[in-house]
Amino acid sequence: QVQLVESGGGLVQPGGSLRLSCAASGFTFSRYAMRWYRQAPGKERELVAGMGTSVSTTTYADSVKGRFTISRDNAKSMVYLQMNSLKPEDTAVYYCSAIARGSDWVNEYWGQGTQVAVSS
Repeated sequence: QVQLVESGGGLVQPGGSLRLSCAASGFTFSRYAMRWYRQAPGKERELVAGMGTSVSTTTYADSVKGRFTISRDNAKSMVYLQMNSLKPEDTAVYYCSAIARGSDWVNEYWGQGTQVAVSS
């Protein structure tokens, strides 16, 4: 059974930090690119950060560059999102996603999300 379970969300003051974790199981983690998305109330889900099967391939939304860092631990089947210098506009539900593609197939899995609230 495939599972992605996020944790680490919460309430933090502007300028603070949080580290989100996503525990993966039920699939070959090292073969999947991992992504963090977020969805704020009334807004579409947006890609925040992504990391390919190689840790050298990362991508970030412009709004989080220099503040957020994605990392993965293939031995533990974990992906992380370190969030620093948080702003109120970072408030959203954050989702972990795993994706792999073949020539004629795509597998994509999602977690249930973890709430992040940035407020004084």
